Parts: sequence; C-alpha cells; structure tokens
Amino acid sequence: MNFTKHKLACIRQLSTVHLAEKYDAVIVGAGHNGLVCGAYLARAGKKVCILERRHIVGGAAVTEEIIPGFKFSRASYVLGLLRPHIVKDLELAKYGLEVRLRDPHSYTPLLENYWQDGKGKSLMLGSSIEQNSQQIAQFSTKDAAKYPEYEAMLGKFADAIAPLLDTPAPHLGSLAGASLMDKLRALPALKPILKTGGLLGPDLPLFQELLTAPTSRVLDHWFESEPLKATLATDSVIGAFISPSTPGSGYVLLHHAMAETGGVKGAWGNPVGGMGAVTSAMARSAQASGAHIFTNMTVKRVLLNNAGAAEGVETECGKRVQATSVLCSCTPHTALLSLLPPGVLPEPYEDNIRATDYTSPVCKINVALKSLPNFKANPNSSERQAARHLGSTIHLNCERSDMIETAYQRCLHNLVPDRPLLEMTIPSSLDPTIAPAGCHVALFFTQYLPYAPQDGPWDQQSKDRYAKQVFSNVDEYAPGFSDSVVGYEVLTPPDLENIFALRGGNIFHGSMSLDRLFWSRPSPLMPGPRTPVPGLLLCGAGSHPGGGVMGSPGYIAAQVLLADRNRK
Repeated sequence: MNFTKHKLACIRQLSTVHLAEKYDAVIVGAGHNGLVCGAYLARAGKKVCILERRHIVGGAAVTEEIIPGFKFSRASYVLGLLRPHIVKDLELAKYGLEVRLRDPHSYTPLLENYWQDGKGKSLMLGSSIEQNSQQIAQFSTKDAAKYPEYEAMLGKFADAIAPLLDTPAPHLGSLAGASLMDKLRALPALKPILKTGGLLGPDLPLFQELLTAPTSRVLDHWFESEPLKATLATDSVIGAFISPSTPGSGYVLLHHAMAETGGVKGAWGNPVGGMGAVTSAMARSAQASGAHIFTNMTVKRVLLNNAGAAEGVETECGKRVQATSVLCSCTPHTALLSLLPPGVLPEPYEDNIRATDYTSPVCKINVALKSLPNFKANPNSSERQAARHLGSTIHLNCERSDMIETAYQRCLHNLVPDRPLLEMTIPSSLDPTIAPAGCHVALFFTQYLPYAPQDGPWDQQSKDRYAKQVFSNVDEYAPGFSDSVVGYEVLTPPDLENIFALRGGNIFHGSMSLDRLFWSRPSPLMPGPRTPVPGLLLCGAGSHPGGGVMGSPGYIAAQVLLADRNRK
C-alpha cells in the first residue's frame, strides 16, 4: 500500500535568530551547495543568511520519515563525491557526520535464464583486487586480467581532473580584447588546466576518447563479458537522459569515478541517519560560524539597484532582505529566468540559458520492508543479519548492456520500459537507526521514465502501477520481495521537480553533456559562478563542476566572492 499522507519527522535546522534587514550575502536555497557556500563565507567573517523554501534544509540531500518509523534518504541516496577538503574544513565529523563505507560496493545478480554451467550467477565488485579478479573470472579470465588496468586508468583520470573541481572555470570570452594586465591576472585560472594536462601526459588521447566516445565503445575495447560491461555502464547514465551508446557518456562515467570517502579513493558510503545527516552537519557548521538559516522562506525575486546590480531579495511573504551579494543554489533557470525581471540579461546569454537541457529519466522509489530481500543468486544465510552484498548498490536488469539501451529507447518514445534500469540500495543493512527493529529501508533509483508518458500524465494510479512493475522485476531475482513491502513512495520526474525544485526532475541542475561543462556551465558565454548581473552569483549544481553531492559549486562561489571582496 502507498502512504500519500506523510508524517514528516525530519532532521531540521531552524535558526533561532531573527531575519535581519541587511547581510553581506544572502543565499537562495539551503541545499548542500548553499550550505557549503554559506559556511565558508561565515567562516571568513561575512554576515550570511540562507533562505530555504521547504520546511527542512538539505535540498535533495535530506532524510524524511515518509512512513512511520522508516527514515528515507528521499532523493539522493549515497555519499561519495563530497570533496574531502570540504569535509575537513567544515569539520563535518565534529558536527555529527558519520559515514559507513560499503564493501563490496556493487552487486549484480543474474536472472536464472542467464545462469550457465561453470559460470557465475552474480557479479560482486569491491575494494579487493583479488576478489574482483575471482568474481570477473567467472565470466571471462581475460576481463579479470584487464580490470585492474581499467580501474587504474579511471583513477588516474579522476586524479588529473581533481585540480579543476575546486577552482573557477576561466571565462575565455572575457580575454578577447582584454588588456595585457587583465590577461596576466587571468593566468592563475589557467594553471589547473595545465596541471591536469601534465598529470595526463601520454594518456591524453585515451582521456579524450573517454570524454567524447560512447561508453559502450570504450567498454567494448576493454572487456568482453556482458555482466561486467553492463554493470560498469550504469555509472555512465545514472541521472542522465542518455544511454551507454551516446557520445560523451564517458564523462558521466568518469564523474562517478571521482568518489572518495573516509580517505579511500573510489569509495562510496552510507551516512548514519541518511543523506540528511550530511546536510544537517553542514548546517550546524555554518550556524556555528554565525550563518543564519531560515526555512519556509521562499524567495520571490532578486532585488536590483539603479545600476542593475543585485542588492538583496524579496520573499513570498513580503520580507525584503538587503545584501551586498546574492548567491543562488537553485537551478540556473530559476535563478536567472524566474527571480530576475525580464530584459535584465543580455539576450544571447538569456537565450542560451533557456536552451539548457533539463530532461530527466529518473524515478526514485522509497520502500519500507518488513524483511530483507533474499536473492536466488546468493541466498541469505541469516534472516536477521544482512549479507555483505546487501550493503552495496544492487544492479537489476543489467545482465546485458542492450537491456539498458532498450529501456532508454522506450523512454525516448515516452513509453514506460518493461524492464527499467534499477539501482537498489538497502542502507538499513549498514545503518539500523533508520528502520524499526527487524525492518529495512530499500531505495530504488530507476531509469528510464518519461516526464510525460504517452498514456497520460503521472497520477497515483499510474505511479502505483509502475511501483508494482518494479517490485515484480525484483521478485524474479528475490522471490517474495513484493510480499515484504510495508509501504512506498514513488517520485517521478514531475514529483522531483515539484518537491525539490529540480527543473524537469534533473538531479544535476541541467545536462552534464560536454557542451555544458567547465567553462560552458551554465553557458559558454559566461561560466559560473559569475552571471551578467553584478553581485549575483550561482552556487548550485548548474555551475561548474556540476551535479552530485560534491559541494564544489558552493565552495567555488564562496572563494570567488571572497576574492572579489579582497580586491576592492
């Protein structure tokens, strides 16, 4: 059964101070990037307020009790991309963040009709090179030998890109016609690019191939076994309306390879208390440095002075907050096209922002369970204690790469796929605090779901039908799963848009395609965090370096603002 009336017993960060009339900086949106930005500015001695439209901070990284007793990471669901220096600088462990690493990190069970004599029934991948080799060798000894080399390549590329993740993207267009002095001032912004090129060295052609080629071509070059290729291909499409055969999908694969948790490169983890524990720690850190945080405070518009510069915001309830700078962690579409009056932006820039692709194929399903799923490929040895593979990301409908392509093609025609791509996690297997004793929480990140299906818009009936279809798919791998469901919530792309202000349901605040990365994010005419409006900056995932619970867009915006203030 589906609970449509939510009991919201959430981790909240409500400021105990009153909203002042003037701040050095006002931040629109208390998602993780807004909180990171606010914390750094407050630590630098700036008077900062953060205004959040919802009743809870965190944006898409929240923990909410949708079904009594069950606490869900309602949108984002696993931690890995958060930059280590942000964790350290903001002292997130001191403010309550505890992360439990997952090992193995990936589990792909196969349907029975894919079982072959002498071959594996599932594929598990984790931190052990030896165990990975044994698992992959079930399907291909050749692939088992090449996998460490493939992982090393991705690791090297991730390390090479790292200098770009924490520095502003250069605005190359501003150098045309610039004075020699201005060009010299711009040189520091180019150093990270040179460092990246130096780290890549002779592997630059392989790096270019990964960025521009379809992931399927890259994986076909490396491997021959389908369960391995399909499992790896999922990281190239998660959250994006592309398939492994889409040119440039390799960057999304690399983006997810940048994970580092608890000092372990490539590691992902489950925060104790859910993803809301991450943003709650950020909020406490920001407040400890003096930032003011207000929930249930929707910003209606950005205020401009006579010179066209941002000078504050006005809320839906009529409050006007003056500020020297305004930073928006919401999508560029909201920040630049909804909060600004018409005609403020240069026409070419505005047209380019309007052309941003916010299409999303994502549906999140949050499920309360009365028992653990029991996979036929690796049966549970205990009803109470979760097997190691249940703590990983469980890939379903991933026996072959063409299954992903088929689901994508159906979505292109606004059809719901018969066998959607399913990523299932059971965070309660590592964190028993989020479910009643003996019960569990399952989170499904599913693709590909059309925003507007052919047979009509999403309603409760069609959402229930899709949930039951997903549960039926799981039953084929783990019989009895449907019977263990206590309740669930289905979040289609329109739901993600309406609840979390993610335009189109896009979790990345816009496509992560090559034409919208680095110095072209959010626009090739001007990279974020700056905008054509003086005093208005972007600090969300729509700015460089993009989406995921990374924190870099918020960090970079804070550093740019502080550098600008120091120059004055």
